[in-house]
Amino acid sequence: MFKRLLFVILVVSGAWFAYWFVGASAAKSGFTAWFDTRASEGWLAEVDEISVKGFPNRFDTTFTNVALADPDTGVAWELPFFQLFALTYRPNHLIAAWPNSHTLAFPDQKVTVASTDMKASLVLAGDTSLPLERSNLAIEGLALTSTADWTLTADALRLAAHRQSEGENTYRLALTAEGLAPPAAQTLPKAKGLPRTLKTVQADITAGFDRPWDRLALEQARPRPTWIDVKLAQITWGDLDLNAAGRVTVDPAGIPSGDITIRATNWREIIALARETEQLPNGVLDGISQGLELLSGISGNPKTLDIPLTFKRGATWLGPVPIGPAPQLVIR
Repeated sequence: MFKRLLFVILVVSGAWFAYWFVGASAAKSGFTAWFDTRASEGWLAEVDEISVKGFPNRFDTTFTNVALADPDTGVAWELPFFQLFALTYRPNHLIAAWPNSHTLAFPDQKVTVASTDMKASLVLAGDTSLPLERSNLAIEGLALTSTADWTLTADALRLAAHRQSEGENTYRLALTAEGLAPPAAQTLPKAKGLPRTLKTVQADITAGFDRPWDRLALEQARPRPTWIDVKLAQITWGDLDLNAAGRVTVDPAGIPSGDITIRATNWREIIALARETEQLPNGVLDGISQGLELLSGISGNPKTLDIPLTFKRGATWLGPVPIGPAPQLVIR
């Protein structure tokens, strides 16, 4: 009886080892082939080493000294290592881990991304294109520093994306941030009386895309938004408060059409802040300010306004008055 039990244990152990070895070898070969394919397509796609460990219950893959650059968009990514962890019995559920510092380069600037902890959970559907089912990104101690002379910091940031059942290309996005200090908070004079960090940053948005978010989104073109439903977007900074809600459709060029309503508390101070930061041309701000003064006179509320913005024909309208071009919503 004991010998038979021992035999069974050895057979099962041998089979499990074979399963892990085959899975680890397949993972390493697949990742190596991915880098080779990108290089053959004209990318910069370099990695010093790809190792798979974690026997017997995990596939822990580490990429050492990674450099990627997409020639079509000019976006590049360099990092000393990157890790993907998966349980052997749930290979479609991945945990991604970033180093404490890595860099992203764009055609006009390079951004250093520093953090004390940066991890993401990804659940992928069982398809060769690996479509995203849901993802949760958590960052602690975030600091972005750009060669374009701006910085952004946050104590914590959470971003979630869940595919919705009503459409394979529909995703619900949620964002929250704690202790977020945008560039303007670090450059404005203290006399403005604003705290260094924003009190509230949150968003709940559902968006449709022209194709799913999967591995082809990295290898080829990024999915294009076709519509965006803003259930809530809120920023509170001292006594300044902005809330937005509404829905727009987006054409192939990224130009939205539809309506977004913004509730602004202490809106005159917000206009003054926009002038200080020089993020919008003064001519645009003059048009916005004149329109808001008109709305304020109609509503009788000097501090809080519900501002109806309409996007149509490539322009942003405040009621019947065009106040500037519509934003272009393109993911590069």
